[in-house]
Amino acid sequence: MLPTSQLVDKAKNFVAEKVANIKKPEATLTDVNMKNFSREGVELNAKVSVNNPYGHPLPGDCVGDMPDPGSLKASDTTMLEVPVKVPYSIMVSLARDIGADWDIDYELEVGLTIDLLIIGDLKIPLSTKVEIKLPTLSDLF
Repeated sequence: MLPTSQLVDKAKNFVAEKVANIKKPEATLTDVNMKNFSREGVELNAKVSVNNPYGHPLPGDCVGDMPDPGSLKASDTTMLEVPVKVPYSIMVSLARDIGADWDIDYELEVGLTIDLLIIGDLKIPLSTKVEIKLPTLSDLF
């Protein structure tokens, strides 16, 4: 018969192995749009596609610090709009960048946290790099 400590260790290893093999939700950053512009900064909407591999919906409040999107559909993909605030100080950097090469270069990093009951918090890091070429006067006429 195994001592209790070895039995507990074997049980922990078994559970850890099973949890590691469970499919987890996946997310993709699909688009970023400007929502509002003010003296304080810019508010963006990041569109995030979340794939729920489970046969049951996940409650929307499991997604974290954003408006409740409703439930994440079972065995399907749900589009979320994640609000992103860009402070004015970063806007000054963008203005310098635009002045240098007439485009906007940015990298958006979003951390999506989904609270899974058995596994706990699942953090999905998302990032995208974008270069937006601004139109010149000759492009407009």
